[in-house]
Amino acid sequence: MAGQPKNLIFAALGPKHRMVLSDAINNDIQLVGNEQYCLHYDQPLDAGGLTWRQLTTWWAARERLEASTETEVSQGLYQRLLKSADNEAEELILRRYAQRYVDVGPDIPALIPQVYLHYDPYTRHDLGPAGSPLPRQRMDFLLLFPNRTRIIIELDGLQHYADPKTRLAAPDRYAAVVAEDRRLRLRGYEVYRFGGSELVDREAASILLDDFFTHLAARYQP
Repeated sequence: MAGQPKNLIFAALGPKHRMVLSDAINNDIQLVGNEQYCLHYDQPLDAGGLTWRQLTTWWAARERLEASTETEVSQGLYQRLLKSADNEAEELILRRYAQRYVDVGPDIPALIPQVYLHYDPYTRHDLGPAGSPLPRQRMDFLLLFPNRTRIIIELDGLQHYADPKTRLAAPDRYAAVVAEDRRLRLRGYEVYRFGGSELVDREAASILLDDFFTHLAARYQP
């Protein structure tokens, strides 16, 4: 069963952050390097998940936007999240989900991009030839639904199933992906994947994503 969420480090758009345990007993963390390249949500998270309204309230306090309207705050946060998208397909996923905030309202789970789910401070050089850093430290998207339901959405590019140089199928790469998915599911996460080719046609992809998010909400939203 998933534990109690305590920190969200997300919207990464540069070098990996560096962090320390400021209180190892309470598992409290502190970012001590490259924190300007990511966002750190450290407010209490309960069984209700994390909504877009909660995230924008936190953003307004973080950026000292007391004089701004709710719409201005929301748009500012959305633009910051959009900057962390790695490609046009990820941008499209963010844009289609953002439309739900307009259509349904801000009290739905926030779609959080580029989330650090694992964190390994060591590099391959640090670990030596016998070791390897934790795999897939960063996830494409995370949704925290009520009842501690955690949804990971991944966009699979060539690097997930083929050698980027030869573009030939790489069974070891794919095996690593599905092995990590199994581990995540056993820890209480649900994983949904999109193939990159599904999102090439923007018009068709928009319909596909809208339908997916509607069905996702129907399944997990109380």
